Amino acid sequence: MFLGFVTLFIIYLLHKYITAWIKYFNKTDERFGDSVWRWSYDYQVKGVRDISDLDDKEFVRKRRIRNRTVSFMYWNFFIGFTVSMYLISDVLMFILNN
Repeated sequence: MFLGFVTLFIIYLLHKYITAWIKYFNKTDERFGDSVWRWSYDYQVKGVRDISDLDDKEFVRKRRIRNRTVSFMYWNFFIGFTVSMYLISDVLMFILNN
């Protein structure tokens, strides 16, 4: 049970670190918006479509890094959810066995 608390705390700290990076990337360009939870592939750049980095190389490369960071955040969030379910089941087992 103690290991579950420690793991959940580490995941929480990692989540705060990742969201700080996402907020940093959001401040580098106004086209990203303020959202921490959504990928930014739907924000258009100059030109028809920003599939490649032909229109705005700097923005498209920042967007790819930001989207990768958002993906890490989602993975961290779901791993934290799994660990919290494990921790809750341990706490319930401890309560019910005493």
